[in-house]
Amino acid sequence: MTPSQQIFQNLRTYMNEQIVGQSALVDRLLIALLANGHLLVEGAPGLAKTKVIKVLSQAIESLAHRIQFTPDLLPSDITGSDVYRPETGTFYFQKGPIFHNLILADEINRAPAKVQSALLEAMGERQITVGNTTYQLPQLFTVMATQNPIENEGTYRLPEAQLDRFLMYVIINHPDIEAERRILKIVQGEEKQIPVPQFPKIKEKTIFEARQEVLAIPMAPALEEYLIQFIMATRDPAKYDDEIARLLRYGASPRGTIAWDICARANAWLNGHETVLPSDVTDLVHDVLRHRIILSFEARSEHVSADDVLDALLKRVPMP
Repeated sequence: MTPSQQIFQNLRTYMNEQIVGQSALVDRLLIALLANGHLLVEGAPGLAKTKVIKVLSQAIESLAHRIQFTPDLLPSDITGSDVYRPETGTFYFQKGPIFHNLILADEINRAPAKVQSALLEAMGERQITVGNTTYQLPQLFTVMATQNPIENEGTYRLPEAQLDRFLMYVIINHPDIEAERRILKIVQGEEKQIPVPQFPKIKEKTIFEARQEVLAIPMAPALEEYLIQFIMATRDPAKYDDEIARLLRYGASPRGTIAWDICARANAWLNGHETVLPSDVTDLVHDVLRHRIILSFEARSEHVSADDVLDALLKRVPMP
C-alpha cells in the first residue's frame, strides 16, 4: 500500500465515523475526488448530504462553498460578474462561489435551466466566460449536487444530456437501526460540546499524486473488454434480450465508458487492490450508468427503473 493509499484509507475511516450509515456515499465521493469528476446525489432530507462535503472539506486543504439553488437564482450568482468601479470608471471581475475547490450544489433541481447550465458548463469545461474573458477554475474542483426526490412542485428536471456530465448518480436511503443509534449518540455528543478528533489536513499535492496512481492501476484486457461490451449492450440490447430492447430507448454514451473505467480503477485503488477486480467494476455499474441510459415509454408506464434494466443486463452480458 502506497503512502497516498494509506492516507485515503484513514480519510475513509474518519469520514465513516462522522457520517454514520452512508458508507456508500462516502466511497462514491472519494472516488469522484480521485477520478476528478462530479457527483449527483439523490436522497430524502436529513441524510447527511451537506455534512459529507463539510467533513471532507475539513480534512483536505481546500476551500468549500454551499450554493442553495432557488427559482430566483441567476447564472451570475454562481459564476460571478463584472462590477463597475465608479471611482475609476472601469469594470472588474467579482468571482462567484464556483471558484472554490469543493462545491455543494444543494437542490440543483430547484433552479431554472439557465442556472443549471451555468454550473454544468463549468463542470464540463473547467472554466467560465464572462463577457469576452475566460477564467480558469481551480485545478482541484469537485461538485456534489443534490436533489430531493420527495417534492416535484417548483422543481426543474435536469435534462438527460446534462446529467451525462456527472461522473456518478448516487441514490441514498435511510440508515438502518444500528446506524440510527450511533447517529443519536454523535448528535448528543455535539450538543454537549464534546470535541471531535481533527483529521490531519491532506495537501492538494497528495490528491494529485493519488490521481496518478489511480490511472496506473492495471485492468486486465478481458475485463476492459467486458466493460466495453456492456456499454455496447445498452446501445444494442436486442443482441441479448428482446425484452430489454423493448425497455431501452437510448444507451450510454462514450462518456459512460470513460467514467466507468476511471471509477473502477479508483475503486480498486481505494480498496487497496493491485489490479482492478471484477467486483470493482460491477459494484459501480448502477451509479455510473443509471443516468446515462434512457428508458422507453413502455418501461416508464410499467414502473421499470434504470436499475432494473441494468440488473437484467448484468445477468446476460457474460463476465470473463
